[in-house]
Parts: sequence; structure tokens; C-alpha cells
Amino acid sequence: MNLPKEPVMLLSVVNTQLRDRYPSLAELAAANMTEAKAIEESLCAIDYHYDEVKNQFV
Repeated sequence: MNLPKEPVMLLSVVNTQLRDRYPSLAELAAANMTEAKAIEESLCAIDYHYDEVKNQFV
């Protein structure tokens, strides 16, 4: 799966994937051949941050 570049769309896809398929951001990133840090940086730009306990960007 190619992750969207646009941050709001990325947020939606990532949170859905974290909820439904992946127990961690690291596993989602690895499955999509990207780095977790790149996802975090993109979503930080729209003021969303990864919460490990919730396994979601909030």
C-alpha cells in the first residue's frame, strides 16, 4: 500500500491501519517500506502526535 503524502489523508489511513492491522507504528512503517519518523514528522506538521498507549495519532 502506498501511503498518501497529504497529511490529513495520511492521518486517516495511518490511524485506520493502526486500529485494524498493526500493533505499532514501527510495524506499520516497516510493512509500508517507510520510516516511522517520516510518518511522525508529516503528522506533527498538522499537530498530531503518536500515542503509543492508544496506538493512534492524537
